[in-house]
Amino acid sequence: MDPRDWLSQPAPLVAPALLGMVLVRQFADGLQVRAQIVETEAYTAGDPACHAYRRKTRRNQVMFGPPGHLYVYRIYGLYHCLNIVTEAEGIPSAVLIRAAQLDCLPEWIPASKRSKPARVAAGPGLLCQALRIDGSHNGWRLEPVAAGQEGIWLEGSPAWEAQLPIVQTTRIGITHGAELPWRWYIKDHPTVSRY
Repeated sequence: MDPRDWLSQPAPLVAPALLGMVLVRQFADGLQVRAQIVETEAYTAGDPACHAYRRKTRRNQVMFGPPGHLYVYRIYGLYHCLNIVTEAEGIPSAVLIRAAQLDCLPEWIPASKRSKPARVAAGPGLLCQALRIDGSHNGWRLEPVAAGQEGIWLEGSPAWEAQLPIVQTTRIGITHGAELPWRWYIKDHPTVSRY
């Protein structure tokens, strides 16, 4: 199935499907860093925790665009969070990538973090730091690129094909809509941000 087809579904359907898939970050020098997605959260129209709950703004306008694009925003003025836009154009919906396990540690990962490689991207802010994703990537389309170009894309099969053991629970770190069970993670995975 073409990723763009299933990314056009509502975020609560896409979020668990992304588990086990690999997020590939390619840099202009040819370096590729792969990160297996192990934890996600869904945010959609009508959800009080969604950035687009009240209206369309300059900050959240990417969420109203076509599926398969990146919505990157800053929290606490310090950290960036990576989301994948889902559902039909005009309906604000996105999946927050909460945690992913890197296949190798790039040279910019500090020595203090190398002793626990499973924890390097065990949280949305840590993930963006590890993959060097920031606000400049907001609006990027998820698609493979040629050598010598920067890009971000998905590889692998959705979770339903891999038959992974998945835990569904409530979202964390929010005050509104906290009762919705729209957080998923791979059971017992060491990279999950919080159990």
